[in-house]
Amino acid sequence: MRRLTGKAKEETLIELQSASDSLNTDGPAVLTAFRINLHSDDSSGNGVNALCEGGPLPAHSETERLQPNRDTVFFRDGVRRIDFVLSYVDDKDERKQERRKEFEANLQKEGLELETEDKSESKDHKTYFLKIHAPWEVLATYADVLNIKVPFKDSDMQHGPDVHLDWLSCPFRLPDHIMHPQTDYFTYPFDKNKMDFFLINDKETFFPPSTRNRIVFYILARVPYYREGYKDREKTGIKRLLNNGTYTAAFPLHDCRYWKRARNAECESERFNLYKHWARFLCFYKEQPLNLIKKYYGEKIGIYFAWLGFYTEMLFFAAVMGVICFTYGALSYGNNKSSEEICDANIGGSILMCPLCDKKCPFWKLNSTCFSSWQSHLFDNEGTIFFAIFMGIWVTLFLEFWKRRQARLEYEWDLVDFEEEQQQLQIRPEFEIKCTNRRENKITKEMEPYLPVTSKCARFCFSGATVIFWISLIVACIIGVIAYRLAVYAAFASIIKDPMRKIQLVGRFITPQLATSVTASCINFVIIMILNFFYEKVAIWITDMEIPKTHLEYENRLTIKMFMFQFVNYYSSCFYVAFFKGKFVGYPGKYSYMFGNFTKLRNEECDPGGCLIELTTQLVIVMAGKQVWGNIQEALLPLMRNWWSSRKGRHNPENHYSRWEQDYVLLNFSQIGLFYEYLEMVIQFGFITLFVASFPLAPVLALFNNILEIRVDAWKFTTQFRRPVASKARNIGAWQEILNSVAILSVVTNAFIMAFTSDMIPRMVYLYAYSKDASMSGYINNSLSVYNISQIHPDNMPEENWHNSTTTCRYRDYRYPPGHERQYTHTMQFWHILAAKMAFIIIMEHVVFVVKFFVAWLIPDVPSDVKARIKRERYLIQEYLHKYEVERLKVQLSASFITEPRSETSLTPDKHEVVSECS
Repeated sequence: MRRLTGKAKEETLIELQSASDSLNTDGPAVLTAFRINLHSDDSSGNGVNALCEGGPLPAHSETERLQPNRDTVFFRDGVRRIDFVLSYVDDKDERKQERRKEFEANLQKEGLELETEDKSESKDHKTYFLKIHAPWEVLATYADVLNIKVPFKDSDMQHGPDVHLDWLSCPFRLPDHIMHPQTDYFTYPFDKNKMDFFLINDKETFFPPSTRNRIVFYILARVPYYREGYKDREKTGIKRLLNNGTYTAAFPLHDCRYWKRARNAECESERFNLYKHWARFLCFYKEQPLNLIKKYYGEKIGIYFAWLGFYTEMLFFAAVMGVICFTYGALSYGNNKSSEEICDANIGGSILMCPLCDKKCPFWKLNSTCFSSWQSHLFDNEGTIFFAIFMGIWVTLFLEFWKRRQARLEYEWDLVDFEEEQQQLQIRPEFEIKCTNRRENKITKEMEPYLPVTSKCARFCFSGATVIFWISLIVACIIGVIAYRLAVYAAFASIIKDPMRKIQLVGRFITPQLATSVTASCINFVIIMILNFFYEKVAIWITDMEIPKTHLEYENRLTIKMFMFQFVNYYSSCFYVAFFKGKFVGYPGKYSYMFGNFTKLRNEECDPGGCLIELTTQLVIVMAGKQVWGNIQEALLPLMRNWWSSRKGRHNPENHYSRWEQDYVLLNFSQIGLFYEYLEMVIQFGFITLFVASFPLAPVLALFNNILEIRVDAWKFTTQFRRPVASKARNIGAWQEILNSVAILSVVTNAFIMAFTSDMIPRMVYLYAYSKDASMSGYINNSLSVYNISQIHPDNMPEENWHNSTTTCRYRDYRYPPGHERQYTHTMQFWHILAAKMAFIIIMEHVVFVVKFFVAWLIPDVPSDVKARIKRERYLIQEYLHKYEVERLKVQLSASFITEPRSETSLTPDKHEVVSECS
């Protein structure tokens, strides 16, 4: 008899060997623990007696002290770790009971050990919990099957010297045991026949919990639930049992509560460390413990947070340049000659502008747009060109440096030789259920389900038609918003008069154009959110209808559909303002109308300072609104759902609320859960690259959002979601190609924004070709054409009577004045400006693309030190394997001589085997 420290504080256990149990079970003797007062607790399952617990002292007889501490990740024996939990509600359905019986029997045949918690022990008195433990033999067998890499030698590679200054980086760094929770080893795929080759100090802790739950889930996904003697390949796997309601949930356990450490010293308390050092918002300035994230959640989630963190770090440089560009615009107010002329009472106050809409809009003075012209200069200045070119280079540096960072993570996380196809080849249960046709697999030579070509084509056609319909619906909504802008502009124009009519003060700051743009942008944002809500469900539905064969195929199809829709949904309004608004207006004698003259919806004009400020307004409202709404949705919805689910459990004493019940009420993290996280960030990436020339502060907004996003996502994973099954991934998948495509498109869009949306090119042409004194004096007068008021059609004239001695009005264009032999046709300056715009687009695109490709060629995808480490590790693996095989051969030969000599022919296969392994 020997004394052991139990799970709870100050509990002493006396461990006895139960002879009766050892006689009645097939396995080895099971140790049964008793409390000193010998309080018993009946249980059943696998011939294992339960922990018999009571108060440590007779005086402590309160009810809570008599109850066992159920906040644990171990079986009732306190020794075997719970690797997975299945839950179900016994609804007296005989078919479900039969499925569970066969499934659990087959799990035991695979070597897994089970323990059931009766529904009377659960808080709702309805739910059963089946706890699963994988013993060493099972773990070793499937680690061999899955080629899981494990350590065989301490690493002798020296890490490169830190280039950062310790005294500067110290406030941002985390403790070393958090950043590096595991010792650095050389690793090799596990081989059950070479157990002594690996560094196995303790079999119970050799495989970390993330690897254990991955192995158990692999078994659960492949174990059948049909009767012995019957073979029905469709009745296989936990996913189908979850789909048909046989089980209600399947999940691995968190190791402890997130707000305090586990009581049991054998529990790692990694969840607590993640919450303390990572998930709290006050840690926003700290580095992320990526190795601990990978160790706890798996490589796939670790790669996501590594990418998000790297993206946020790179945003810092873009944000700094954006602030510099914006500051330059603010400080160069005094040199803004165009705004000075517009605001000058003798220049802008003397220029009478033609009505901007029919009937409702009056003639107006140019100086009424004084405030908006100053606003435009903040974003439309000489620094904007530099910033647009900088962002084209920045996005290349971001993608290239991420490849290097990703290559380093692949090496550090043992993903160099990982083939993602090995993990994704498992056929989806939905594919097996819906595909009744069978054919022979050319590789495995087994019959497998398949989808006929005719059915596949029909499904693809319907899916494509559905996507086109929804994209057309977006376009229709955008057209509706444009019609709103055209119709409501007249109403705002009649309310917000110009200052020359001595109306309220607000008219000086809010022009009809600005009021229309802001309200239309808000309406467009609401429409975007509504369409997005419905299309997410439609996209999942049509992807399910296509019946993809594998999970990788499913994710790729859903990614393409969702990104296409989101691209059109979020960016279409910005594309309209940037490239269409103000480009097809006509002139006072011949205005252009939307849907023809009969609609009376005259196309919008830009401010005399250009449409860039309206594009900025549109971008700020849509981008900022999406970020605010997304963070509220991500933070509040999980919190409210979990609060509602766990409201009963909060009334139970802490030690009565079991670990599996605490995790059961949390939200399930679906297999495509990361898809939505990536989608959100890629859409944001599009905002800060495609239209960044119109709003240099966009990277600043993205930076602040991502700092919050990292902590919100960390908080969700740590506190609101069940622990996901660990899965591997080498990279960010299809999103890498999408980012590359957006990066290339961004060069084109920013070049066109600077050429056609900004007023920069006309100003430069005037300065270098038409200015008499090499200054911007007279630019405003030069950029406005003249029209004879008497020639304006009555339908375009204001309803109010016009009594003024002025006979002409001005409009924004380059046309010959009345009386000229080519009156109202484009002047040569118009064609010079157009040629300059096209030349600017070609030059900017070529310069940025050349720099992009040169930088991409100059920066290798894999760092040189990582290449050296990979070669070093492969060399050591070969060397150590050779030594190991030679030593094993010597032992075999010496053993054969000591016992009975074997024949020469019997040794030959072993020699061949050794030679083949050493080669």
